[in-house]
Amino acid sequence: MPARPPYPPIEPPPSHWRLQDAPDLAQDLLASGADLAPGTVLSAYRLGLFPMGIGPHGAEPLGWWSPLQRGVLTPGDHHVQRSLRRSARRFRVAVDTAFDDVVAVCADPSRDGRWITPAIAQAYRTLHELGWAHSVEVWDGAELAGGLYGVSIGGFFAGESMFHRRTDAGKVALWALAQAVLAHPAGLIDVQWQTDHLSTQGVREVSRQRYLELLAAALAAPVPALLRGSGSREIDADS
Repeated sequence: MPARPPYPPIEPPPSHWRLQDAPDLAQDLLASGADLAPGTVLSAYRLGLFPMGIGPHGAEPLGWWSPLQRGVLTPGDHHVQRSLRRSARRFRVAVDTAFDDVVAVCADPSRDGRWITPAIAQAYRTLHELGWAHSVEVWDGAELAGGLYGVSIGGFFAGESMFHRRTDAGKVALWALAQAVLAHPAGLIDVQWQTDHLSTQGVREVSRQRYLELLAAALAAPVPALLRGSGSREIDADS
């Protein structure tokens, strides 16, 4: 089994780039260029930005995005349907046991993962090794049935991508994450953009300015116990 990422996370050297938020800029893409060094990526998240290539299928140049309308889950938002509670009983849920596998499936170009280039995947692998990036895995026996990965800073979790191979497996991963992160009143899960699929689970849109306010509070909140590297890696999503 892979080693757990360290806790507390290791703060990398600061970025050579001076990233800035631009709350008054009326477009989702705020800047381009810079690099994917861990100090740069963490600085971006703390400012409300996230990286994704501007070119086709996530190709360079690298863009730094802050949607005008941000998709978020906040405490009390997450919806768990009765059918999902039934589905959850067939799965086993764990954290940080198969990070590379989760990223690889999310990056599969046959699905929606073409934007996750090898450079992006390596950047989050480095953040995982430093204790900042985590995965939630949903298992059906020995099969990786679903999961998600993202970046955790304080009580903030930036969900980067999610997948399912079995019905409801991705929803179970999000449910487990929501239980952990949103247990704190300032907890925040960022999903970047709202989709019809995510809206059925409680994701709503907030303005960029409101997002930055929620982000500031979440960054000051404690890291959820699930992501501190202590205790069992397996979690009960049906509780």
